[in-house]
Amino acid sequence: MTETVRIDKWLWASRFFKTRGKAREAIVGGKVRLNGHRVKPGKTLKAGDTLIIQRGLEEFTVDVLLASDRRGSATVAQSMFQEHPDSQSRRAAQAEERAAQRASRQERERRPDKRQRRQVIRFRRGQE
Repeated sequence: MTETVRIDKWLWASRFFKTRGKAREAIVGGKVRLNGHRVKPGKTLKAGDTLIIQRGLEEFTVDVLLASDRRGSATVAQSMFQEHPDSQSRRAAQAEERAAQRASRQERERRPDKRQRRQVIRFRRGQE
């Protein structure tokens, strides 16, 4: 365990990203902020820093508890940070909203097939 570690290594070790390359891309793309500021992949972080990580549609706000560059099991990775409660509730609400949107899309009727489309055309011609 070290006192400071590169941010891209930490993101990989804490299992926010599958590879260091993906972590690096996210950092360069502005998806990761350290204490409210954009950073470069080589920036060091230490215990007590706050990270805002945007991964897809999810946004995590976490406090760094352990600065380590070793990738371990998922339980070890979870002990490296603590997510803010408001971040957890916000992500849960967004997940519920996305689930509701998916459910509403599934309730829609499908598009008419060829036979039904021909019936619609015949019906419209009969009324015009």
